[in-house]
Amino acid sequence: MTDYRIDELARAADMTVRNVRAYQERGLLPPPRRVGRTGLYDDTHLGRLRLIGRLLDRGYTSAHIADFVRSWEAGDDLGRVLGLEAALLAPGSGEIPAYLTYDELVTMFGSDDPRATERSIELGLLVPEGDRYRVPNPRLLRAGAELVAIGIPLGDVLDLAARLRERVSAVADDFVATVAGHVIDAHGPGWMPSDAELPALASLVERLRPLARVAVDTELAAALDAAISEFVGRWSSDVLDQLGRSARDAS
Repeated sequence: MTDYRIDELARAADMTVRNVRAYQERGLLPPPRRVGRTGLYDDTHLGRLRLIGRLLDRGYTSAHIADFVRSWEAGDDLGRVLGLEAALLAPGSGEIPAYLTYDELVTMFGSDDPRATERSIELGLLVPEGDRYRVPNPRLLRAGAELVAIGIPLGDVLDLAARLRERVSAVADDFVATVAGHVIDAHGPGWMPSDAELPALASLVERLRPLARVAVDTELAAALDAAISEFVGRWSSDVLDQLGRSARDAS
């Protein structure tokens, strides 16, 4: 899991440090792990803050959220409850964030374009942290650099990233809705898992991510093969037609 200082945690959760401290004082957020005099938070804390944000957006008050948290934490096996929460809310990419300076980004992409940097921040590809940038998904950034290296303009690469995110988000929503709908239908409306059901539910969530990746990777590979074959076929046909026209014109 990633470690966050309180200011880093607040930025990742799109909250203020003051709000993070307030939620902790009200018991909505577990205390951080102490390393010397520094408090370190992890992805479970980030997940809890994002859950709080979603509940606030839906009209719940802090008091309602506190009751919700206490009800979840009132079980006999708190570890299993928090384990389920971590499985539900923790980021699932498995990547370790990288940190790059602006000069390193310029070297990586061969472009000194502040507008591209601003767009990358809007897309969440870069997160400003002091005099450097946190890169949540280094592999994605390297893929973008490879596309730029073969001659695709950086602006077009960022547009592609935005379109890709929108389409993949729709696939993810569909996948989660299908699985969640099956689970809820199997238990009935208003179902809340019992202590005995928590381990199986946490296991389901943990298995969901790799299953979705396998499905998407497989379908994407097949779709790429088909798209490449179709493009090459059309391109070859166009070239042959052009050569044929040129030969007829020459005769």
